[in-house]
Amino acid sequence: MKMIFHIFFIISLVSSISFASVQDFCVADPKGPQSPSGYSCKNPDQVTENDFAFSGLGKAGNTSNIIKAAVTPAFAPAFAGTNGLGVSLARLDLAGGGVIPLHTHPGASEALVVIQGTICAGFISSANKVYLKTLNRGDSMVFPQGLLHFQLNSGKGPALAFVAFGSSSPGLQILPFALFANDLPSELVEATTFLSDEEVKKLKGVLGGTN
Repeated sequence: MKMIFHIFFIISLVSSISFASVQDFCVADPKGPQSPSGYSCKNPDQVTENDFAFSGLGKAGNTSNIIKAAVTPAFAPAFAGTNGLGVSLARLDLAGGGVIPLHTHPGASEALVVIQGTICAGFISSANKVYLKTLNRGDSMVFPQGLLHFQLNSGKGPALAFVAFGSSSPGLQILPFALFANDLPSELVEATTFLSDEEVKKLKGVLGGTN
């Protein structure tokens, strides 16, 4: 019995090793094909230290828009060195009253840390339970993969946060834009959201939707 246990232990150990990375990194090659697992690898002979560094998060994003907010992503392939590593970053800038509307990242969980201001953040579980928290400078919050969540500037001045994702390509779908910023027929939106025709057309007009 003890020998059988050792055999199973060795098999499981070998199996885990076989799925481990066989190369140090896979810097994204945006010119190559993309698969569900990420971008093709850049020729190692062409990889430089610049592929592992990103300076785009040092500048504030433009918040002169309908949501009064900006997201500056550091995902693959823009941050090529993250490809295949299971990590990426982003910067959130929120002007007064700014909001990152209800959205989801189908490919990753998210961790947020507030650098400036006050942010009301929350997510909704698959059981429709709401987890809501007011975050101040230095506070952090995590958002589980695939769940609807949001961030709202609830302070008096601008707010700044940095976020990290558990994927180099976490994906993004913003709920209001998914419903009202495309050509999904209004009658279908009304039937699936219980909103009136007037409300749907008003929101489509605001967000640029048609039909």
